[in-house]
Amino acid sequence: MSTAGWTLDALPAGDYNVQVLWDQDTLLSRVDAAGNLYTENQKVTIDQQPTVINLSLNQQIREELVSKHPLVKTVNFRSEMLSSFWNKPIYLKAAIVLPHNYDKKKAYAIRYSVPGYGSRYTRINRLLSNEDFMNWWKSNEAPQIITVFLDGKGPYGDSYYLNSDNSGPYGDAHIEEFIPHIEEQYRGPNIMATRFVDGCSTGGWVSLGLQLYYPDVFNGTFSYSPDAVDFENYQLVNIYKDKNAFVNEFGYDRPVMRSTAGEPMVSMQDFIRHENVQGASNTYLNSGGQFSAHTALYSPKGVDGLSKPLFDPYTGQMDSTVAQSWKKYDFKLYLEKNWATLGPRVQGKIFIWMGDMDNFYLNPATRALASYFETTVNPKSDAEVIFTPMEGHCSLYDHRTVLMQIQERMDALKKQ
Repeated sequence: MSTAGWTLDALPAGDYNVQVLWDQDTLLSRVDAAGNLYTENQKVTIDQQPTVINLSLNQQIREELVSKHPLVKTVNFRSEMLSSFWNKPIYLKAAIVLPHNYDKKKAYAIRYSVPGYGSRYTRINRLLSNEDFMNWWKSNEAPQIITVFLDGKGPYGDSYYLNSDNSGPYGDAHIEEFIPHIEEQYRGPNIMATRFVDGCSTGGWVSLGLQLYYPDVFNGTFSYSPDAVDFENYQLVNIYKDKNAFVNEFGYDRPVMRSTAGEPMVSMQDFIRHENVQGASNTYLNSGGQFSAHTALYSPKGVDGLSKPLFDPYTGQMDSTVAQSWKKYDFKLYLEKNWATLGPRVQGKIFIWMGDMDNFYLNPATRALASYFETTVNPKSDAEVIFTPMEGHCSLYDHRTVLMQIQERMDALKKQ
């Protein structure tokens, strides 16, 4: 392994299972992308003598396809904005599930579902294989709403669907190109009143971000377990004050993940070491992992062509200058700065759910945002922020629940 992570000579003698994956596409894929090569799982013995392991890269990851179904459509769209930024063809993908009894001549409400970290549009297959959901969806009880499953693929892992110095104009490309293209084909009028966005985890953050940064495009967000919405609580790191991302003020290793009973499971340092190993630069900056994508979105471009790191990949030392550049996507700061004009445009549109034992320590940031909403005036925010004790990450997120939430919002609007 690379010295950016762990070395083989640090392993105790014994039997191990070894598998190697070769990431051939370091620009626009994650390590599990189609076309990457890997070896078969092989058992080896490590002893005190120099060990030579012969492995053959004779396997290839295949492209997953969307299952065929009469109510399902796929979209593969060439974005001119992103193609111009990257100077090569860049495509946006989506899978669409239509309401039963779909009629091309009718106008429909439309839901844009943003996935969790790095998930693809092919996740629709799980829904299609859910017999209970599909029986409900084909019944008269299900709302007549089109669901669009957006795709998480991006140049540094997940695109996060917003504009970035490093990844390009993913926000504008979705709003100005992709969404109009989809709606022209499948739903009739291009109007905000019946357009909604939702998601959990990364999708929770993105859905809230799209509502805030494009407030006149969506008529409601249903954000579950969003990534950190306040960077004074970037998980357990205060990016504006802390000196080190790996070690807290008391000298203890910061955890980045826990069980719902509160037991730490993974440290921040080990999480980053894992991403460092996956990065072609031997750093998390192009690992295709969570912190790779965060840095690509929030940071300016560095002199080496990669995103400027918020913290050193090996020591965890924070860079206060880079932290200032992250403020543009600190949702609490963004709302504080723009509430006078933004507040009226997001009234009635924000629903957030968070488990108070979130496995990735995301609840403190959401608590801070909820506290901010309580302070607002002109208008007083009506954002609904719900915390459930002892629940973990995305534990209450459910497609059927979100669809009914959207229907309830439309029904309430009709009564006004």
